[in-house]
Amino acid sequence: MSTFLNKIEKNISSEYENKGYLVRDIENIDTLSKIRTIFIKSIKKNIKLKLNYDNDQELLNYIHKRVNLKDLNNFRLNIIDTVNNNKNLRKLYFEVARKYLEILVGNELAMQRRINISIQLPNDKSSLLPLHSDVWSGDSPYEIVVWLPLVDCYKTKGMYILPPTKYKKLQKLFLNKSTTSSKIIFNRIKKDLKWIEVKYGQVLLFNQCLPHGNIVNKEKETRWSLNCRFKGVFTPYVDKKIGEFFEPITLRKISEYGMKYKLPKINEKD
Repeated sequence: MSTFLNKIEKNISSEYENKGYLVRDIENIDTLSKIRTIFIKSIKKNIKLKLNYDNDQELLNYIHKRVNLKDLNNFRLNIIDTVNNNKNLRKLYFEVARKYLEILVGNELAMQRRINISIQLPNDKSSLLPLHSDVWSGDSPYEIVVWLPLVDCYKTKGMYILPPTKYKKLQKLFLNKSTTSSKIIFNRIKKDLKWIEVKYGQVLLFNQCLPHGNIVNKEKETRWSLNCRFKGVFTPYVDKKIGEFFEPITLRKISEYGMKYKLPKINEKD
């Protein structure tokens, strides 16, 4: 099915298929810096910090010293609203992973309309994302997640995923109705989970069909990560529709023409 892919495309596709994810260094670090600057400006504005404060890495890693747990959700929502109003953010985000998206998904893409952000303070139990698969709650299996850290994410400061080779074990668990709770399933398969380390300057693309999640952040630093979904614009949609959740971003001219084309009407009375 991938006969005409070149060697690089085949290798990347094979790695993604075997591992369920791909981690790569970002080739244009300036693009990433622009993304982080958008967030830094929003953060400083929200916590009323002087704009000339220049230790961005410390600000992100130790934001828990400036934002307490009870204010975290409002803080996060304010950041999300502010940054998504920036007209350049989504294009910058796409460019960070464009090379790999075009290999794994294709060159006619739909992109999630809003970029999400996860802020997980040390020992914060309110920001957990238990074991889940996005398709279990109505997402399309044709989607891929681009996950971008604004700080180094490692150990419990990162995320885990169940490798494809271990997925059959999970399917067997589902046959037993007594093991359908997320907590029970996690405990049964936790030794099989793969913790993914993603440093600032790298991007993660992962298969949202595979179970994934996080646990309480036991590190001394706060986790900041962004996520956004992409899919082929002409692939099937489920609950999240084009125009509502997704927006075409790289539609080619022939496709545009074909979508607008109408056969000429024939007057059968003549």
